[in-house]
Amino acid sequence: MGLMDGQRGLVVGVANDHSYAYSIAESLKREGAECLFTHLPGEKMERRCRKAITQLGIDDPWLASMDAGSDEELDRVFDRLASDVGTIDFLVHSIAFADREWLQPGRFAATPRAAFSQALDISAYTYMAMAHRARPLMPDGGALVAMSYYGAEKAVSGYNVMGVAKAALESATRYLAAELGEQNIRVNAISGGPLRTMSALAVGGFAKILDYVEERAPLRRNVTGANVGDAAAFLLSEHAAGITGQILHVDCGYSAIGL
Repeated sequence: MGLMDGQRGLVVGVANDHSYAYSIAESLKREGAECLFTHLPGEKMERRCRKAITQLGIDDPWLASMDAGSDEELDRVFDRLASDVGTIDFLVHSIAFADREWLQPGRFAATPRAAFSQALDISAYTYMAMAHRARPLMPDGGALVAMSYYGAEKAVSGYNVMGVAKAALESATRYLAAELGEQNIRVNAISGGPLRTMSALAVGGFAKILDYVEERAPLRRNVTGANVGDAAAFLLSEHAAGITGQILHVDCGYSAIGL
């Protein structure tokens, strides 16, 4: 018996087998869930995503191209979900974007308006937009989880506008939880420690962040994808039925340390 036996849901954000979304899907599958997937537009992105999904042991996945920055694309994907499977039990939001030019130490104040707006749109607003579209597909309740980072709470060198976007994501998590709770839909986020993903490598000085966390975190190591994947599976399962509106830190204890 797995935590997620009989549950089905959408996982957004599998870029390759190093992404947090991949680790979450891996844990969900192990716990008995059926995972459906989206990928970024383009044949290259589809091949990369499909290869990762195949490594999970899923040979014929439900897979849809989706540009999360387009309302029309979101409508198309969720309409297809409704047509193909009818209902879902969970949604994983593991996407974010900011122009790497502005993810460098000393470049926060200079962030252009367009880059700022795009970061908030893709990294935070899309959680709200997907929740809105997932809501009617969860008539008996469900659970949502998004990925955040400690840079939403404290200034992290080079994280810059992404930190502001993640702060908005965490606030959106609480407001979504307050609104969707009447339908027994739980909404949480995981503040995962730094992981060597494509997105993380865009942050200037990322290697130094990894070294610093390993030195200072109580567990004296960096988090693994599996650590976050298992936490997400828990939050999406009925074992977390009383948990909503929360930001769960899965960072080897780093966020608990002052000096």
